Amino acid sequence: MGSFGILLVRVVVGLTMAGHGSQKLFGIFGGNGLARTGKFFESIGLKPGKTMAWMAGLGEFVGGLLFAAGFLTPLASLLIVATMLTAMIKVHAKNGYWVTNGGIEYNLVLLTAAVAVALTGPGAFRLTHG
Repeated sequence: MGSFGILLVRVVVGLTMAGHGSQKLFGIFGGNGLARTGKFFESIGLKPGKTMAWMAGLGEFVGGLLFAAGFLTPLASLLIVATMLTAMIKVHAKNGYWVTNGGIEYNLVLLTAAVAVALTGPGAFRLTHG
């Protein structure tokens, strides 16, 4: 039963991250796309903005899909942790903990799930062997 629990976490967190990356890369799911996200990134000191938006979007999109599939899970977890940690530091930390105030709460939950799966392994239902 434990593998089903890990699978559930991987799929929900992974597809959420892939969707979040899609917002940046493709402007879907209510996202701003690369140009507008790039301008926002420039405004918070991440330069060049469009390149950094592409890197963040790609990390979230690819990391999320790999995480959901249980393929290259340590790499997938690292991509999720890197993007969430950056978001926490550059955008959310100044707003405190709770997401209702724009804080780190949501990012921390995603980051923690990625670390937990990296530490425990992807479970039996995964694309990689061993």
